[in-house]
Amino acid sequence: MTVPPKTILLDEGEKSHAVYFVKSGCLRMWINNNGNEITTQFFFEGKAIASMESLLKNEKSDFTLESIEQCTLLVMPKNQFMELLESDTEFKKWFDQLILDRFFYYSKHLITYLKDKPQDRYNELLEKHPHILQRVPQHYIASYLGITPVSLSRIRNRK
Repeated sequence: MTVPPKTILLDEGEKSHAVYFVKSGCLRMWINNNGNEITTQFFFEGKAIASMESLLKNEKSDFTLESIEQCTLLVMPKNQFMELLESDTEFKKWFDQLILDRFFYYSKHLITYLKDKPQDRYNELLEKHPHILQRVPQHYIASYLGITPVSLSRIRNRK
């Protein structure tokens, strides 16, 4: 499926019914904190995303999933995902690795968020995703880094 920018694929508080594979474009995961959107992660080409807890435990999603750019996505419905998970050992291995990678990502992100300065978090983001400034609006990047857009501008001007 192809979706335009600003398309909500999953709303916080809804149950997840699919896994999305990003063929092209960028998705943003965010949470609502008293009316403020806090970006928690970006997903670019080659990544898979779903509210796994919602999908696997039939609970409401803790986050919203939204397209930033026009995206081409492969969509796997929940029933197909669950069937493959149970019947295909290679798919199960892929999924287990995905969960491990996601766990490592969140652990590292939390530690970085707690101990590093915003400048260091910004530098690491650019190192891992050098194209991000051309593809993602500054206010989403600032939100992801836990700073204001004005602070991000100051950091960018120091470079």
